[in-house]
Amino acid sequence: MDNKQTVVNNFLWRFMERCGAQGVAFIVSIVLARVLDPSVYGTVAIVSIFMLIMQVFVDSGMGNALIQKKDADELDFSSVFWFNIAMCSLLYLIMFFAAPFIASFYDMPELTALVRVLSLMLFISGLKNVQQAYVSRHMMFRIFFFSTLGGTITAAVVGIVMAYRGFGVWALVAQMLVNAAADTTILWITVKWRPKAVFSLKRLKLLFSFGWKLLISAILDTVYNELRQLIIGKMYTKSDLAQFNQGQKLPQFIVTNVNTSIDSVLLPTMSKAQDDPAAVRSMTRRAIKTSTYIIMPFMVGLAVCAEPAIRLILTEKWLPCVPFLRLFCFSFAFYPIHTANLNAIKAMGRSDLFLILEILKKIVGLTAILTTMWISVLAMALSLPFTSIICQMINAWPNKKLLGYSYWHQFTDMLPQIVMSLGMGAVVYCVQLLGMNDLLTLLIQVPLGAFLYIWLSKKFHVESYSYVINTVKDFLNKRKTKES
Repeated sequence: MDNKQTVVNNFLWRFMERCGAQGVAFIVSIVLARVLDPSVYGTVAIVSIFMLIMQVFVDSGMGNALIQKKDADELDFSSVFWFNIAMCSLLYLIMFFAAPFIASFYDMPELTALVRVLSLMLFISGLKNVQQAYVSRHMMFRIFFFSTLGGTITAAVVGIVMAYRGFGVWALVAQMLVNAAADTTILWITVKWRPKAVFSLKRLKLLFSFGWKLLISAILDTVYNELRQLIIGKMYTKSDLAQFNQGQKLPQFIVTNVNTSIDSVLLPTMSKAQDDPAAVRSMTRRAIKTSTYIIMPFMVGLAVCAEPAIRLILTEKWLPCVPFLRLFCFSFAFYPIHTANLNAIKAMGRSDLFLILEILKKIVGLTAILTTMWISVLAMALSLPFTSIICQMINAWPNKKLLGYSYWHQFTDMLPQIVMSLGMGAVVYCVQLLGMNDLLTLLIQVPLGAFLYIWLSKKFHVESYSYVINTVKDFLNKRKTKES
């Protein structure tokens, strides 16, 4: 199988894995949102923020370092595995003793037990991290499909049963723990790699020389991304935090499927071509054009259909999340340009540039947060589109020199998808003006939007449309040939 077909197959397996897992998780979140009060979600959101920050330390940039290193061997993988186990033990102790202080800071005594129990996910992540790097490095993304889907379905059953039996916030906690545990167990069963009783501090230092910059970048990025929610949880109410969080979830659900698939496949593929800037440029351009073609109409469509969709799916109590959802849609619509540019920089071995970019972006973002946090939650959300545009330019800046692919060229590659999506969105929004009930409105809006976008793609001979269709056809034909 040629390199292009390998990349496409692995992307589609990763994409199906994300869609399957996120699809199940999305359905479960709808069920739980209808059963549980928004304040319950606000409580879990606070704990989850600290978990996400701790999760960054579990990886320590080593996973990406293992993928990027050309000649990574058994000693490298085993050294990182044992380092991760030690790191996870230390992090759990930190979270265990910090739990009462977190609860006191937010004046929520129940957080102590929640933090201590949910922090067990750190151990689980430590067991899974190197296995994931091994799968990514060897382009075995079919395995992710089964492990992730198995964990998500198992956790879904546990979460829904506990919610209906009145366990409240613990239903969400159990769902998260079971998901991680089942996912990791299946991954260990299906991946044959096992750590050896070997360890090299020299190898670890070599990997860390690349990984520490990514670690600092990831810490900055994660803390920054969660800072708004940390501030909202402290300065405003749990319900405010829940509405903000819910507004982020729906667009993030769509974007994560495509973005994670691209991110997982691009880095190992680009790393193999790191000595050929033209090849990396070609892959970066293809990633931006194709992912934007998929993500942009979804984000515009979700933004214009937000109100009837939220009212129908999550009920009236979640309507305050609509403005947040629309703002997040705008911000997430341009995620492909971030992902593709940053993967190109990492693949070229320039983790130093990666760190500089993260610092510059966080200065921009923190300025926006500190300016708006005293006004309202909505004001904080309104800053997102502005920071998104500035950060796009920052991420693209180095690749003008590294790859000869400037932000202007990237924007022109995205322009057809942007124009078609906005045109489609304007027509679809007009359906709401007819005053029909929510179900009928959505039954007209969704197929109408899909039809218009595809029709415009054919009408104006959009290259990304042909590429996506031909890629899917080739994948399905090869699957049929293999089965027969």
